[in-house]
Amino acid sequence: MSIAEVKERISKMNVRQRHALQRHLADIELKSEEPKVGSVAWKREMARRIDEVKAGKGYTHTEVRALIAKHCR
Repeated sequence: MSIAEVKERISKMNVRQRHALQRHLADIELKSEEPKVGSVAWKREMARRIDEVKAGKGYTHTEVRALIAKHCR
Protein backbone atom coordinates (compact mmCIF):
# COMPACT_ATOMS: atom_id res chain seq x y z
CA MET A 1 0.00 0.00 0.00
CA SER A 2 1.40 3.40 -0.97
CA ILE A 3 1.54 6.49 1.23
CA ALA A 4 -1.17 8.05 -0.92
CA GLU A 5 -3.42 5.05 -0.33
CA VAL A 6 -2.82 5.21 3.42
CA LYS A 7 -3.62 8.93 3.46
CA GLU A 8 -6.77 8.28 1.46
CA ARG A 9 -7.95 5.59 3.88
CA ILE A 10 -7.21 7.79 6.89
CA SER A 11 -9.07 10.72 5.34
CA LYS A 12 -12.18 8.52 5.13
CA MET A 13 -12.07 7.61 8.84
CA ASN A 14 -14.31 9.30 11.34
CA VAL A 15 -12.84 11.20 14.30
CA ARG A 16 -13.15 8.24 16.66
CA GLN A 17 -11.32 5.94 14.25
CA ARG A 18 -8.54 8.49 13.69
CA HIS A 19 -8.08 8.90 17.46
CA ALA A 20 -7.87 5.14 17.90
CA LEU A 21 -5.27 4.94 15.14
CA GLN A 22 -3.33 7.81 16.68
CA ARG A 23 -3.28 6.13 20.11
CA HIS A 24 -2.21 2.83 18.54
CA LEU A 25 0.66 4.46 16.66
CA ALA A 26 1.76 6.34 19.78
CA ASP A 27 1.76 3.06 21.74
CA ILE A 28 3.92 1.41 19.09
CA GLU A 29 6.35 4.32 19.13
CA LEU A 30 6.63 4.28 22.92
CA LYS A 31 7.17 0.54 23.04
CA SER A 32 9.88 0.61 20.40
CA GLU A 33 11.94 3.34 22.05
CA GLU A 34 11.74 2.34 25.69
CA PRO A 35 14.47 0.19 27.22
CA LYS A 36 13.42 -2.95 29.06
CA VAL A 37 12.16 -2.22 32.58
CA GLY A 38 14.86 -2.86 35.16
CA SER A 39 17.75 -2.79 32.68
CA VAL A 40 20.74 -0.51 33.19
CA ALA A 41 19.55 1.67 30.29
CA TRP A 42 16.08 1.92 31.84
CA LYS A 43 17.52 2.92 35.23
CA ARG A 44 19.67 5.61 33.59
CA GLU A 45 16.69 6.94 31.65
CA MET A 46 14.50 7.06 34.77
CA ALA A 47 17.26 8.89 36.68
CA ARG A 48 17.56 11.39 33.82
CA ARG A 49 13.81 11.98 33.78
CA ILE A 50 13.66 12.42 37.56
CA ASP A 51 16.49 14.95 37.35
CA GLU A 52 14.53 16.87 34.69
CA VAL A 53 11.41 16.94 36.84
CA LYS A 54 13.40 18.13 39.86
CA ALA A 55 14.89 20.88 37.68
CA GLY A 56 11.39 22.02 36.75
CA LYS A 57 11.54 20.73 33.19
CA GLY A 58 8.84 18.08 33.56
CA TYR A 59 5.07 18.18 33.18
CA THR A 60 2.44 17.71 35.84
CA HIS A 61 -0.26 15.09 35.42
CA THR A 62 -2.75 17.87 34.65
CA GLU A 63 -0.47 19.36 31.98
CA VAL A 64 0.00 15.97 30.32
CA ARG A 65 -3.76 15.37 30.26
CA ALA A 66 -4.31 18.83 28.74
CA LEU A 67 -1.68 18.19 26.05
CA ILE A 68 -3.25 14.84 25.16
CA ALA A 69 -6.74 16.33 25.05
CA LYS A 70 -5.54 19.19 22.85
CA HIS A 71 -3.69 16.84 20.51
CA CYS A 72 -6.62 14.42 20.12
CA ARG A 73 -9.18 17.04 19.11
